[in-house]
Amino acid sequence: MRLKTVRIHNYKCIDDSEEFSLAPITCLVGKNESGKSAVLQALYKLKPVERDQADFDDLEEYPRKGLTDYEVIKDEKPANVLTTVWELDQRDEKVLQDTFGVNPIRSKLVTVTKGYGNKLCWNTEVDEAKVVKHYLKQLRSEKGEITEGTKVLSVADIITQLENIKTPSAEQAEVLAKIKKNIPNGELSQVVNNALATRLPTFLYFADYQKMAGRVSFNALSQNISSKKLLFSEKIFLALLDLAGTTPKEIQELGKLEHLIAKLEGVSNKLTREIFEYWSQNEYLRVNFRFENALAEDPPPFNSGYVFMTRIENTRHQVSVSFEDRSTGFVWFFSFLAWFSQVRKTYGTNLFLLLDEPGLSLHAKAQGDLLRYINEKLKPHFQVIYSTHSPFMVDPDNIMGVRTVEDVVKNKQPLGTKIGDKVLSTDSDTLFPLQAALGYEITQTLFIGKHTLLVEGPSDLLYLKWFSQELKSQCKEGLDSKWVIAPAGGIDKIGSFITLFGCNKLHIAVFTDFHDGDKKKIRTLRDSEILKKGHVFSAEMFANQDEADIEDMFGRSTYITLVNECYSLKGSQQLSDKKPSKAPKRVVAEVGEHFRTLSIDISEFDHFGPASFLVENSGMIKKNLPHLEEALDRFDKLFKELNLLLKDAEE
Repeated sequence: MRLKTVRIHNYKCIDDSEEFSLAPITCLVGKNESGKSAVLQALYKLKPVERDQADFDDLEEYPRKGLTDYEVIKDEKPANVLTTVWELDQRDEKVLQDTFGVNPIRSKLVTVTKGYGNKLCWNTEVDEAKVVKHYLKQLRSEKGEITEGTKVLSVADIITQLENIKTPSAEQAEVLAKIKKNIPNGELSQVVNNALATRLPTFLYFADYQKMAGRVSFNALSQNISSKKLLFSEKIFLALLDLAGTTPKEIQELGKLEHLIAKLEGVSNKLTREIFEYWSQNEYLRVNFRFENALAEDPPPFNSGYVFMTRIENTRHQVSVSFEDRSTGFVWFFSFLAWFSQVRKTYGTNLFLLLDEPGLSLHAKAQGDLLRYINEKLKPHFQVIYSTHSPFMVDPDNIMGVRTVEDVVKNKQPLGTKIGDKVLSTDSDTLFPLQAALGYEITQTLFIGKHTLLVEGPSDLLYLKWFSQELKSQCKEGLDSKWVIAPAGGIDKIGSFITLFGCNKLHIAVFTDFHDGDKKKIRTLRDSEILKKGHVFSAEMFANQDEADIEDMFGRSTYITLVNECYSLKGSQQLSDKKPSKAPKRVVAEVGEHFRTLSIDISEFDHFGPASFLVENSGMIKKNLPHLEEALDRFDKLFKELNLLLKDAEE
């Protein structure tokens, strides 16, 4: 069964959530105190793993502002809380088919409600006429009668008429026995609902604060078991013991201690391996167990009896710490897997997962790992709803699975928590995680790619694109289209750009200018480990001079012709073919000095102007550019070097 829609009434901060749909993985996004946890906690009570938490409590959970009025009518008319609509799958229909010999329902959609009366109420469209026809066919009745002149309209009618036959045939007796076994009292709807109730998933709720106890006093544990006052942290510990096939009573039998530790370490190793499939933060963590006599000087209850201790060992630093004191994210993940594995052992895949702020204590990258775990391990088998206010827990590939959660006030009147069925909200705080997640994703998809060539500015991008196109038009190599050229905004920002996006498993190379002001920065970039060796290229490598910008790869005469054409320089204003004796080595610096000598009616020189002019007037200008073939050769060498990097990266 798949949960299609939910509507919540009269629960804590929720007056009426309004109906909202669910996806295979649904992400509830909202700021703190918006009501995300209330949504999950209400759903959990539909059919919880912990049966003692199944009942709604009106004193604790009915919205306080209406509690006084509700108490007057609650006995006669208990308020509804949950209205859930489920879609049956082929397995559900097969159960019904096997039970009745025919599918007894008209629609695949069934409604299940539950409120403060604490009873599941089913609304199923039963096709009783189909079931009646099925049994009459077995009785070989073509007229819809069993006894002459009496029409059969319901399953109850069949039972009544067959029971009134004094000497039934073997066939009639067999059909009667089958009906009474499958449909006692002829109440088809009730039997159908009972059959579907066995198919309703059990809900598992797990919050960020729910973690396994690092130290367990067996005296205190035994008392809490007897009084039925177990802490959830102790329940997770018991789940771990159950996975190891043991109990608290057995664990205290010292003769089995080593055997027990071995079994627990086997379970721990299994869970740890599963974690490390999706744990990129620290591969050197291990979970160890110790079982010792309590020390009298320790605080109660750890000063008597036996104490079981779970510790996290860092094999890299050869140190271990108490389970609660280190790597909170790892502790949460381990605790969740221990609890989930034990629950799954009981219920199989017929589970529905409710995760309240999962990964709240995880680093942003680890939250991405957790999303991958949800998509790869949980999604194929379970429906999942999780809440978050972190942009890193919003999956850009599942935007249509996001639902916004807001505590709405309209005209100064509180309307309670509302869940947006679409990815819409007027509240900026609610939308922030979604905007941040989308912004990060769009930045990567629009401006960078799997193979990214970082350049300093937009003029570099235009020049590289133009020369690549010219080379390809001559059937030469050009820059491979797999490269996405991204302006970083200057050499100072290239390092930050790589740090920000390079961790996303991107293949990045750099092409930059090379002159006195930036030489040290470029050497530092080459020597650093943030880029692969040989992935930093600079213009002097191809311009045959010790300092160079991309414009020097044109050759001086080619570039000054482009500048003269771009700014319509005439006569004495023109840049001369002959280079002045005291001119800077770099042609851009020379052009800049020349423009400072011109009258104010000439446009101010900038790098981008000639690049834009070249692209916009390509057909006209390239005929006038001298020594263009030499410039093309220089760019050809650069492109070949860059394209070789692609082959290495893809091998």
